[in-house]
Amino acid sequence: MDVGDTELAYTEFGAGSPVVWLHGSGPGATGMSNFGANLAAFEDYRNIVVDLPGWGGSPRPAMDEPLIFHAAERICRALTALGIDRAHLVGNSYGGGVAMRIAMRHPDRVDRLVLMAPGGVLPQDATPWPVGLEHLFAYMAAENPSREAMARFVRLMVYDETLATEALIDERYESSLKAHPELPIPPNFGDLTPDLALIDAPTLLVWGREDQTVPLTWAPTILQGIPNAELRVLPRCRHWVQYERAPEFNHIVREFLQGGAAAASKG
Repeated sequence: MDVGDTELAYTEFGAGSPVVWLHGSGPGATGMSNFGANLAAFEDYRNIVVDLPGWGGSPRPAMDEPLIFHAAERICRALTALGIDRAHLVGNSYGGGVAMRIAMRHPDRVDRLVLMAPGGVLPQDATPWPVGLEHLFAYMAAENPSREAMARFVRLMVYDETLATEALIDERYESSLKAHPELPIPPNFGDLTPDLALIDAPTLLVWGREDQTVPLTWAPTILQGIPNAELRVLPRCRHWVQYERAPEFNHIVREFLQGGAAAASKG
């Protein structure tokens, strides 16, 4: 779809209230690689699965602003292009940061937020980087990244490494070679911390207890900063909650989108 200064690739599935799915920034990430396996559980929603600018099938336009800020405005333009006034937003990692930015700047466009270990909110001293971010940035900085480097990255994303299948590694590796992001390392994602209190939407945070990329120790700042937020922590799970714990993830997200503790507390 045309969003003005660029185009965004997207997949649409199902019918009902709109849900926009926003993927992470890892090498080879696309909307469908992050969320394709979850969609069958949400077929009674209108699912919009987007490739964010510079990932998957979406070209990276020139920009002079943080990644999260830039992407958030293009997603809002996409909603307009699709005739969607208001939607639920589900974001993983970088995509979670994009979802938060939209909720801060365009609260009238957001119904409910689901954020899986979202980016954009760092502790005052985030160095040394968590091992997952170290591998992510190293891969992005490599001129000719290897398949083994991708395999190491994928294995860090899951607690149960049997889920890091050869097919998944191949898919992510091939995708990363087609659309290798040309970004400073570490990228300028933007800092959302000062504006967390602007998020009025009911918000569900979902975190893997053993996350080595955006660790659980980073969660309290977001949980305490968003007025209407709740946190679910899944044990024996790392960064890809929606993939590693898909049945539990699908259940708790559906329950939340249909109304739950956050809505009750707001009343």
